[in-house]
Amino acid sequence: MTTDTTTKDATPGAAVPGETVLDARGVTMRFGGLTAVRGVDLTVNAGEIVGLIGPNGAGKTTFFNCLTGLYIPTEGEVRYKGNVLPPKSFKVTAAGIARTFQNIRLFANMTVLENVLVGRHTRTKEGFWSAVLRGPGFHKAEKASRDRAMELLQFVGLDHKSEHLARNLPYGEQRKLEIARALASEPGLLLLDEPTAGMNPQETRATEELVFAIRDMGIAVLVIEHDMRFIFNLCDRVAVLVQGEKLVEGDSATVQGDERVVAAYLGEPFENAPGAEEVAEVEAAEAHAETAAETAAEADAETTAEADAETPAETTAQTAEADAETTDETAEADAETTTDAAPGKENDR
Repeated sequence: MTTDTTTKDATPGAAVPGETVLDARGVTMRFGGLTAVRGVDLTVNAGEIVGLIGPNGAGKTTFFNCLTGLYIPTEGEVRYKGNVLPPKSFKVTAAGIARTFQNIRLFANMTVLENVLVGRHTRTKEGFWSAVLRGPGFHKAEKASRDRAMELLQFVGLDHKSEHLARNLPYGEQRKLEIARALASEPGLLLLDEPTAGMNPQETRATEELVFAIRDMGIAVLVIEHDMRFIFNLCDRVAVLVQGEKLVEGDSATVQGDERVVAAYLGEPFENAPGAEEVAEVEAAEAHAETAAETAAEADAETTAEADAETPAETTAQTAEADAETTDETAEADAETTTDAAPGKENDR
C-alpha cells in the first residue's frame, strides 16, 4: 500500500491527544416491541482505535446508526467533544464524525476524484450564487478541494486512478475510496463498518496499515469487524455487544480470555447473559402451555373413558326394556287372537 507521509499531520478535525471525542451514554434503540440496542455506554478518546465486535444480529450497525444520526436513539445521548449531536446525519458529519458502510455506497458512475470531492461539501463555504457566477472565490475553493482530494487519494494509493469510474475499481480499492471520501470531510472520529469484509489476507493487511496511518493523523477510529485477528491486532480497546447489550470491554487479552465472549460466539448460554430474563419468560410461558395442554388431554381422556363405561350399561338396559315391551305386546296379541277364535268354533259345530 502506498501511503503519503505528507498527510500524517494533524487534520483540521483532529482532537487534542487524550481528549474524549465520543461519549455515548445509555444508548437504547427500539423498533416497536424489539429492542435492538439496550443501554450501551462507550467512549472513544483522541488518537485511539476502538473495536466493536459481537455475533451477527448483536446490534453493532444499529449502534453505529445511532451515533451518526441515521437513527434517533429511543433513550440515551451521544456527545462529540462534549456537545450533544444533532439528530441529522449531515449535521453529524459537519460536527466532525464520518463513516463508511457495511455495504459499499459509492457513486458508481462518477470518477474516483469526484467521489472524494463529494465528501468535501461540508467543508466548503461557497454557495449557490458563487457556483452560478463562478467568480475568483469559487475557483480558489474548487482548486483547494481538488488538491485536498488528490492528497487523500495519494494517501490511500488511488491517485493514479483518479479519473477512473468508481464502478470499475476492484473491490478492495472501492473500500479504500470510501475511506478517502470519509476523510475528505476532515473528521475527528472515523467510524468503519466491516472495512475488510470480502478482502483477501493481503488486502486486509493493507487496510490495517491504512487505519494505523489514519490514527497517526490524529483521527480517532471506531471499527466494527468480524475478523478477530484484524481487530485484536489493530485496536487499543475492544467492546463486545451481545443481543444489544455491552457484555465486556477491555484490551485484546482481556476480551479474548473472557469465557462469556467465547460462549456468546459459540451460541452457548451463560450466567446473567443479556436477554436471559426474556428467555426465562419465554421458557416459563412454553412450560405453562405444555402443562395446560397435558391437563386438557388428561381431562379429555377421562371424559372419554367415562362415556365408554356408561354406554354398554345404558345399551343393555335399553335392550332389556325393549325386549320386555315386545314380550308384553306379543302376549296381548295372542290373548286377543284366542278370544276371537272361540265363538267361531261353536258355530262350526
